[in-house]
Amino acid sequence: MENKVINFNQKFELFNEKWTPKIIAQMNDYHFKLARVEGHFTWHDHKETDEVFIVIDGTLRIDFEHESKTLNEGEMLVIPKGMQHKPYAAKECKILLIEPAGTVNTGEAGGDQTAANDIWI
Repeated sequence: MENKVINFNQKFELFNEKWTPKIIAQMNDYHFKLARVEGHFTWHDHKETDEVFIVIDGTLRIDFEHESKTLNEGEMLVIPKGMQHKPYAAKECKILLIEPAGTVNTGEAGGDQTAANDIWI
């Protein structure tokens, strides 16, 4: 593994697609993924792992069965494994996800928002 500084802004300049996480680093069995998000995402969960959302720029709301959490720039949330959630951003939001390598963005829900989970930038 290379020992180099990774600049989030430079990496975000490499893509414009929404809801398509891109891997920027790996630590042990975990991937660090950047994503641009806007609009609604699908309801899903990850039965085998927790998931971390960190907002780099913008505002992200994550809906749960009985509540919603809003994350602003510089905030993070750990979603426990098996918890149904649905991310939403009214305007483009840039996020960092931390999850085990191979984690599918839509969990077992599938659908047209499922992205390849092995794209490095």
